[in-house]
Amino acid sequence: MTELAAHEFWQEIHSPGTFGSDGDFSTSYIAELDDGRQLRLPVRVLADGQHALASLIINQASFEVLDVLAQSLAERLKSFEVDVIAGLPTLGLTLAATVAQKLGHRRYVPLGTSRKFWYRDELSVALSSITTPTQQKRLYLDPRMLPLLDGRRVALIDDVISSGTSIVSGLQLLDGCGIEPVVIGAAMLQSRRWCAALDAAGSQWRERTVCVFSTPMLERTETGTWRRPAV
Repeated sequence: MTELAAHEFWQEIHSPGTFGSDGDFSTSYIAELDDGRQLRLPVRVLADGQHALASLIINQASFEVLDVLAQSLAERLKSFEVDVIAGLPTLGLTLAATVAQKLGHRRYVPLGTSRKFWYRDELSVALSSITTPTQQKRLYLDPRMLPLLDGRRVALIDDVISSGTSIVSGLQLLDGCGIEPVVIGAAMLQSRRWCAALDAAGSQWRERTVCVFSTPMLERTETGTWRRPAV
């Protein structure tokens, strides 16, 4: 398999069977969509050196890839009869806006981490992320957006759900506003670490979570490559 430079990832959706996906992986992980099309993702080594994750940075993806992932997620959301999309910052906003367009919505509700002077403290919660673990941030809902969510069937969207901390913060923020999403959506579910966080937030959430594809926690082999864990 040809090596990719860092900026070349997330730029192309490949035809089914372009790459073998059953063996070990070196620098690329091959994710497969339901129809067999493939997307090459970089392998990110974790701090212990023995585990790694496939990575997706959706605002660096080509428009083609964003379009395919958003369309695929929108198809999975249709059965939930969603009225409005709420997007999590930062990378989830790119996906949420495009998914809303695919569903024929005129707009969506972006949650944010930048506090405007008219925001209210009670419409915020603490926020952490696996990609920015040392940054202390808060997640805000613009009070002007409340009428768009109140009494509506809401989908909460992020690009990737990994540890589950960001999506749980979104759920907590919406819950404080009296809003319970009918579905959670993501382009990628990264490993299974998110399950415990969502289960702690509510037994309903795991079955209400949909994605385009999922990727496992990878384990280092004796030869230095990466493989899926044994079932």
